[in-house]
Amino acid sequence: MTSSYSIRSLLLLCGLISLTTQKDVPDAFRIPPSEAVDNVNPLIGNGGDSPNGSGGMIPSASPPFAMTRWVAQTSENYVSVTPYNYTATSIHGFQATHQPAIWMGESGQVVISPGAGQVQPKFDERGMSFTHENEVITASYYSVNLNAIEGGQILAEQSSTSRVGHLRFTFTDTRQPYVLVEATRASVLGSSDPHNLTYPHGSIFINPDTREISGSNPERQDFIIAPVSTPAKHWSGYFCARFDQPFASWGVSKNNTLFDGQTSGNGTLLSGYATFSPEVVEVNVRIGVSFISVEQARKNLDMEIPDGNVLEDTATATRSAWAEKLELIKIKGASKDQLQTFYTAFFHTLQYPYEQSEYGQYYSGYDDAVHQGVSYTGYSNWDTYRAEWAWLILFAPDRIPGMVQSMLQDYKEGGRLPMWKNIIETNIMVATHADSLIAEAVLKGMSGFDLETAWEAVYSDATVPPVNDTTTAYFDRQENVNYEVRAGLTSVYEEKGWVADDIHSESASRTLDYSYDDFAVSVLAGLLNKSEEELFFRQRSLQNPFTIFNSLTGFMEARNASGAWAGPDNGWTEGDKWAYTFDVVHDTPGLIAHKGGNATFVKFLDEHFDGGHNDHTNEPSHHIPYLYSLAGAASKSQSRIRQVADLNYNASVNGLSGNEDCGQMSAWYLFSALGFYPVNPVSGSYVVGSPFFDEVEIQFPLSNATSLKIISDGAPSKPFVNSLIINGVDIPSPIISHNQLLDGGRFEFIMSSRPQAWGSSTLCSKDNTDLTNEQDISAQYYMAHVEGIHTS
Repeated sequence: MTSSYSIRSLLLLCGLISLTTQKDVPDAFRIPPSEAVDNVNPLIGNGGDSPNGSGGMIPSASPPFAMTRWVAQTSENYVSVTPYNYTATSIHGFQATHQPAIWMGESGQVVISPGAGQVQPKFDERGMSFTHENEVITASYYSVNLNAIEGGQILAEQSSTSRVGHLRFTFTDTRQPYVLVEATRASVLGSSDPHNLTYPHGSIFINPDTREISGSNPERQDFIIAPVSTPAKHWSGYFCARFDQPFASWGVSKNNTLFDGQTSGNGTLLSGYATFSPEVVEVNVRIGVSFISVEQARKNLDMEIPDGNVLEDTATATRSAWAEKLELIKIKGASKDQLQTFYTAFFHTLQYPYEQSEYGQYYSGYDDAVHQGVSYTGYSNWDTYRAEWAWLILFAPDRIPGMVQSMLQDYKEGGRLPMWKNIIETNIMVATHADSLIAEAVLKGMSGFDLETAWEAVYSDATVPPVNDTTTAYFDRQENVNYEVRAGLTSVYEEKGWVADDIHSESASRTLDYSYDDFAVSVLAGLLNKSEEELFFRQRSLQNPFTIFNSLTGFMEARNASGAWAGPDNGWTEGDKWAYTFDVVHDTPGLIAHKGGNATFVKFLDEHFDGGHNDHTNEPSHHIPYLYSLAGAASKSQSRIRQVADLNYNASVNGLSGNEDCGQMSAWYLFSALGFYPVNPVSGSYVVGSPFFDEVEIQFPLSNATSLKIISDGAPSKPFVNSLIINGVDIPSPIISHNQLLDGGRFEFIMSSRPQAWGSSTLCSKDNTDLTNEQDISAQYYMAHVEGIHTS
């Protein structure tokens, strides 16, 4: 592994200098015109001086939900390392990555590495220097000038479709051109030791007559944490690279030794290569990728970028796909940095889950077979159930039926719904938030999937404990265990209401998350007219969170099987007692009551923020600023939301304070910028915050309305909301419904530079609180969504 850090790189990481100005985008790669796409900066979230201090995003040039993302390779990626990082000074190839997040492993990648002169198969020896001034980075096109090792320059350009990469290399004043196709490499296991390696056995085939190099790569770094009953033993990534120039010579590299003239090979550290005539100036290569077979990779190539298509054609198609989505939202009253932050966030939210099926069929690692149908992978459900899924329902509703059906197929083929699916289940994070995704989809009118199977699957989550539940801790990334699902469901949780800390890891977080998932199950039961089950899971969801509320301390706290308190710092998942004490989004009235009412609850929120406890880099804190609004202190929500946005988002390479986590970090910003957020995702309602811009016009894909206009004159300098008028009607509390959004029309926020009591011209008290009438907004919110469940 290499990591090139210069003085400039260290200054960048410290925030002392900004992004280098890149080359202008050539006119041929700005078709069709789109201001929204032009405002995407794929470098946002690629910086950071540590894995947890980075957004973990890469500047890929691939369409929405692409099966494969193509990116310049500056590092050999593994869990905690991405293939491209802005601090690097050399590029070693161009990688077809399937790594869905920085803390997940790579799977079945292929790397295309151009060069000139002596063929260099080793990663450390094939890197070519570059500068960011010579890069062009957009959502649909990437280019860079590389300094060839033996002299001269190579202009590398790339774009891609979902399953096919398209690269063009132009050689200037170089020695004999070549292109290396890397099938396998040394694979890092885990994240703690980059020297903990395994060596996958791949294959390579070279056909000079058809100008193709094809092969397979079975690398799947997360195999060590796969459930033992579904190990996906025969999984592999496959590829077929087709060139437009005849091969002058060819060969295979095995374990970094070159075998000129060889046309096939199997084994470790395996690559194939082709050289071209010294007179050749330009080489084009298209690379189909598949999870099924080499032949399917070849079919994907012919389907998506057939012979005769030039790079400009591919980039135009990919840019068009982004424009179709990003142009759904138009903004007035935003700075250039704000536009880049917003549209890049939009760009980030439309990448996962990503396509796993290939023209009506897909490989399933759950039963190691190929099936007919649509499939997706890259489900980070613990993160994305909070707001990312709601965003997809609004702006990519055409994808939701396939994404839900894919989860149901995983259930049928493997026995469980996914928790964190990366090709197959990985058991990462806690709880069964697929229950929430499915319930929210049904609640919001999505269809096109099997409802009976959906019910069967979520009911199984809520009632069937994992194997060896009473003897397995199921700690994070535990190896050699089966499906984790709701670890601790046996006996203690079902009988006493909590997951025991002396039996299971992350017990307090599990208790609260299982309670929310029970609520989601009850919502789905109600929608399917299963009244008995609805009542059972509703009661369990409302009772169990408070079994771990320690009334002596005022915080949630883990408990042992005996009932004894386990200590304030035990049992949490990427959070602490502060974040999780607020984590009862489905019963905010109950939480407020346990804290002594609105006034004491607001004071507790103040202590949380003023004491520096709010950690927006991790998801458990995302909803907390909005809770003020449910306790009669909406102006405090408005103030805190703006503070969180300013501190955690900007248009620099370090513009995300924490890992993107498959779109959740960006979804928080997007919803907040529009002025509302889905605090309880299965409520069918949104809590109003503070819109960021003067005017936003939205066209929802499935809405019959012409558009939704959000008018908030003065919002950039006036963070407080006096009132909200929807289509001429005053909204009595800071809550709006999903149907109100889809109905469109005009949302008019009356903004103020000073804190205002909701719906009044009266200024708030010095502490921004309006609690004089003690109206229970939280209870109204709860009743609204309970009633809405049965009327939607």
